[in-house]
Amino acid sequence: MPDQVSAAPDRSTLRLALVVGGLVLAVLLGFGLGRMNTTGTATGSPSLAADHTDPPGIGPHNHGSATSTDQGAATEPGGLAVSSAGFTLAPLTTEFPAGRPGQLRFQVRDVQRRPVTRFAVVHDKPMHLIVVRRDLTGYQHLHPTMAADGTWSVPLTLAQPGVWRAYADFTVVADNGAQTAVTLGADLVVPGDYQPRPLPGPAPSTTVDQFTVGYQGTPQAGATVPLTFRVDGAGGAAPLERYLGAYGHLVALREGDLGYLHVHPEPELVDGQIKFWLTTPGPGRYRLYLDFQVGTEVHTAEFTLTVP
Repeated sequence: MPDQVSAAPDRSTLRLALVVGGLVLAVLLGFGLGRMNTTGTATGSPSLAADHTDPPGIGPHNHGSATSTDQGAATEPGGLAVSSAGFTLAPLTTEFPAGRPGQLRFQVRDVQRRPVTRFAVVHDKPMHLIVVRRDLTGYQHLHPTMAADGTWSVPLTLAQPGVWRAYADFTVVADNGAQTAVTLGADLVVPGDYQPRPLPGPAPSTTVDQFTVGYQGTPQAGATVPLTFRVDGAGGAAPLERYLGAYGHLVALREGDLGYLHVHPEPELVDGQIKFWLTTPGPGRYRLYLDFQVGTEVHTAEFTLTVP
């Protein structure tokens, strides 16, 4: 009998073991749940990452390049393909009536054809959508909104018949926090008699609304060069305001294949001018679209640029 009593566990020892085991289990469960809340995304619930941080404008700050260096210098334009870097642009509507309001709806899908729902906020928006007709007229810079299932939508009116190009410019956030900047392109169709307009000749200045906009700089194929824009109103230099986090946004489209570059400027004005660093991937004619804001209103100045 004494041997049997000594072999049985002491009640106080059992109680202590149960308490310690419970504490360990609670800690492990709390750690696991904490990781789920930090990195997980609930099904059907969009999760936007913290703002994407862009480097200072010591070199060209381009979105939309197919390949780029750490400084962001584009070697090839983006937007030439509907699929790139493991992502696919899937428009849910591709045909629009000329001059009538419509709705463009699309998804960005991964290699498993699942809609992507995690995007970084870049220049105040998680998605920049550029739409232009293939003769480089009718430029629009839009910002769609995303539903919980990853479907983006935006009101869209395409004024004239023809084939239009839509560029989705975005940065995907992976589960581990890695970010991938991608620009994908897809065609939209407006049935009717297509009357392409000739591209205007090169000129260093233009007028838009009540403003005169001029630029200085000589882009060269494959080289990074400064390009500065001055905006003047009736009384001199216009009081430029920040638009989407910057004093200006420059989109360059190459005539022919409609290769896409989206360039952002130095963070501050330089001698009252908007300064970009532009790398054109090859010779040809490019159409430049400069978005700027004055008096809370956004204006777009357009230029034709020939790169020898």
